Amino acid sequence: MQAWLDSLLALLALPQYGLSTLFVVAFVSATLLPLGSEPALFGLLRLNPGMFWPAVLVATAGNTLGGALDWWLGYGAHKVADKYTHSTHHMRVLAWLEKLGPKACLLSWLPLVGDPLCAVAGWLRLPFWPCVGYMAIGKFARYFFMTVALLYIWPN
Repeated sequence: MQAWLDSLLALLALPQYGLSTLFVVAFVSATLLPLGSEPALFGLLRLNPGMFWPAVLVATAGNTLGGALDWWLGYGAHKVADKYTHSTHHMRVLAWLEKLGPKACLLSWLPLVGDPLCAVAGWLRLPFWPCVGYMAIGKFARYFFMTVALLYIWPN
């Protein structure tokens, strides 16, 4: 078991296989687990500055797929949640999200509320592919602007 774990860690070690590690970290951080992918992205780009676009795109892809998983979890949880009563605040938020539709997933990049927002979009049964598209746009913009700011505007 230890040899298998060592080989897995060696496979995912930075910088040789940094993009695969970045993908996994970005995917997991987009789920409801509290993990940030930005440090992995910044670390990879500090070690390999020439990988800016591949790293940003891989982080975006991993984070978007994690958001899509949240959407499906919310979709499946809809049946369970229907059994419980809702507060008026809860109902106002749901009405606001239904009014915005898939465009609400543009906010999926926000800390603390972005990942649950993807799950709520699934719970509301908003259309899957438009939601994923808006998630990708929001998450790409976050990675792009944060990375540019930290690497080029404030490099130290």
